[in-house]
Amino acid sequence: MRGLLYSLLPLLLLLLQPWETQLQLAGPRCSSGPLDLVFVIDSSRSVRPFEFETMRQFLVGLLRSLDVGPNATRVGVIQYSSQVQSVFPLRAFSRREDMERAIRAVVPLAQGTMTGLAIQYAMNVAFSVAEGARPPEAHVPRVAVIVTDGRPQDRVAEVAAQARARGIEIYAVGVQRADVGSLRAMASPPLNEHVFLVESFDLIQEFGRQFQGRLCRKDLCAQGGHGCQHQCVSTRGTFHCACNPGYQLAADNKSCMAIDHCSFGNHSCQHDCVSIYGGPQCRCREGYDLLPDGRSCQARDLCNGVDHGCEFQCVSEGFSYRCVCPEGRQLQADGKSCSRCREGHVDLVLLVDGSKSVRPQNFELVKRFVNQIVDFLDVSPEGTRVGLVQFSSRVRTEFPLGRYGTAAEVKQAVLAVEYMERGTMTGLALRHMVEHSFSEAQGARPRALNVPRVGLVFTDGRSQDNISVWAARAKEEGIVMYAVGVGKAVEEELREIASEPAELHVSYSPDFSTMTHLLENLKGSICPEEGIGAGTELRSPCECESLVEFQGRTLGALESLSQKLAQLTARLEDLENQLATQK
Repeated sequence: MRGLLYSLLPLLLLLLQPWETQLQLAGPRCSSGPLDLVFVIDSSRSVRPFEFETMRQFLVGLLRSLDVGPNATRVGVIQYSSQVQSVFPLRAFSRREDMERAIRAVVPLAQGTMTGLAIQYAMNVAFSVAEGARPPEAHVPRVAVIVTDGRPQDRVAEVAAQARARGIEIYAVGVQRADVGSLRAMASPPLNEHVFLVESFDLIQEFGRQFQGRLCRKDLCAQGGHGCQHQCVSTRGTFHCACNPGYQLAADNKSCMAIDHCSFGNHSCQHDCVSIYGGPQCRCREGYDLLPDGRSCQARDLCNGVDHGCEFQCVSEGFSYRCVCPEGRQLQADGKSCSRCREGHVDLVLLVDGSKSVRPQNFELVKRFVNQIVDFLDVSPEGTRVGLVQFSSRVRTEFPLGRYGTAAEVKQAVLAVEYMERGTMTGLALRHMVEHSFSEAQGARPRALNVPRVGLVFTDGRSQDNISVWAARAKEEGIVMYAVGVGKAVEEELREIASEPAELHVSYSPDFSTMTHLLENLKGSICPEEGIGAGTELRSPCECESLVEFQGRTLGALESLSQKLAQLTARLEDLENQLATQK
């Protein structure tokens, strides 16, 4: 504090001890209740040795006016210049004599003036529970007294505001050349009671008296009549009004008004901004959902939120939705169901896994899934025939191909199927299908009629027997094989069971409850293509017209293969030329 009592040095040396005694005797010790008090002392190079000695005696004298003790006033002291040093924390001493001894032993740091750094240290360290401050829930007041002689070399306004927001009451005492603007930026409101500019020895003494007086005054908030709309905050000898979170103090310093965070214009909401406690919140208009970034909006997928009843697929469109059907099938008048497969002739055998791992509730989902497949088939003795085989550790024909002639009969029979449980003998089921299910005795139509034979295997796990022999045998017998896997089904086994290409004949769902999406692929695959048992009259292959038709289809297939072979040859030649160029 350069220049402090500069012209009064001789008088200071004479009156130093009497001042210390005088301050101590200015009145009885304050018994205002518990208090955590930290002195933040400037010991920069601008503070001359005799000036720092004046500061030291000021602290000692002020201590003697306080009711010091673990359950009364706890005192801590820190000094700062370009760095911060703790002289002693709040928890260090409970006796005034020990505090005085530590203060008399302080050696000034004599560097820069980093006041903001000192406030940061006081807030985060000196007033921490670890350093001896009582926890916030104890509601013990926290007071910091900052004494400085010059202009800070760092910023103080922001960090001081943070300290005050944490409940620290700040007194700012400046000596002679101290910057008044900085003192006002640091101090708590009202400023006229928390900012002191000390120009002489007498004024230091006066600050000590006023400070002691404020500590001992009553809680004005508790006496009522403060007029605060939300909160009254008592600071020794005075009070000020505060608002609840989400509100700010009006011009009268008593009333509170809601903070309109949206009016700041930085919310970035795509649709609407709503001001709530803690800041702005984005909301989307009707028919849209808020995305995870909290700002953007996306049109709501109504298909996931309503019972749309679409047989095939639901498509969301803004505030509504519509049903669509797969290629080759038309949407019916009800706007939900799709037309059946084009009239065709198919013998379809379903092999359903009834092992223990499926579990009863999931087996019911499987039966419902099977009936959804039946719904899009043209089931009749002349059209599509359906048979069902269940397998676990053994194989059981639930109903053969020739038993039922309508979709309703097939669906009723599917619902009546009882769950088998036990193991997973997929290989045994494939053998049963090849040897029995597609026999004429079971209702399959003679091979001479060229009716496509389709096998669909539904499983949820690894087979406990070998599937390779009978999976290959099924395809050798001309059976078009589809494999549907759920949960822990093994992809290699599904591919071995299915016909080529696997991408068209293998389907997988991670969960029983979500497997209905597989219907899209199955519907487009199982429905017979035009000219392959679809919409044609069953005729003897020996008739002339049948032979001519067969010959035409064969020649067309050969021509297509020739074209593909030519394309492949050209591609290989191109790759050979590229390799030769690289060499």
